[in-house]
Parts: sequence; structure tokens; C-alpha cells
Amino acid sequence: METISVLTLRLAEAIGLYMIVVGVGGLAAPQRWRAMMDDLERSPGIVMALAFPLFAVGAALVLVHDIWTDPLAIVVTLIGYVALAKGALLLAVPGPLIRIGHWSLSFTRAWAIVSILLGILLFLAGLTGRATVIA
Repeated sequence: METISVLTLRLAEAIGLYMIVVGVGGLAAPQRWRAMMDDLERSPGIVMALAFPLFAVGAALVLVHDIWTDPLAIVVTLIGYVALAKGALLLAVPGPLIRIGHWSLSFTRAWAIVSILLGILLFLAGLTGRATVIA
């Protein structure tokens, strides 16, 4: 995969590895995801403790990587915007996201498998890609 930035490749690797690890965790211990959602529902402090770093990581990604030149760069940039939006929503109005999270628990294994597959694709795209000037 060709992209315009080495940063895109490294971020794709890091995000991909994160998605793989989260997916493996979802397959190995799906009950842990349910317990996490229950904790979020009970504790506004935990929601804030999760939301701020999520917002900060999203903002940092958007600030350093707002690149729309090629498919991989677009995916990495969109992941930053999604993290920023989720963090902001969890800070401002966490209820709807927590309800969506509880609903999605019915599909924990499917989410985990999708996360692993997308993570592998992102990781490999970053690992095997080349950064060249795209004309």
C-alpha cells in the first residue's frame, strides 16, 4: 500500500495492533466486556476517566494526522475523528453511548472477530506499506 506519510504507516501499525489485542481479549473473556459496561453504567467517574484519554488520543491523532490523500491515510484520520467524537460524547452525554454499548454486548464475539480482522489488515498495511509522494 502506498501512502504519502510514514506517520500513516506507523499509526496504522499501532492502531491495528491495538485492535488485534482488544479483539483477542473479547474472544478470550467476553464476560469482561459485560462487566466493563456494567461498571460504566454505575460509575460516572469511570466514564470520565475513560472519556478524557479517549478524547485526548482522538484530538492528538486529528492534530498530527489530518491527511485525506489515500485510502490508508483516510482510514487512520477517520479513526482519530471517531475517537475524538466518542470521547466528546462520553464527556458530554454518556447515556446514549452506554446504551449502544450494552446493546452491542449481544454481539461480543462478532465484534471481537471483526476487530481482529480489521486490526490485522491495518497492521499489515502499515508494516508492508511504502511512504512515497503521490502525484
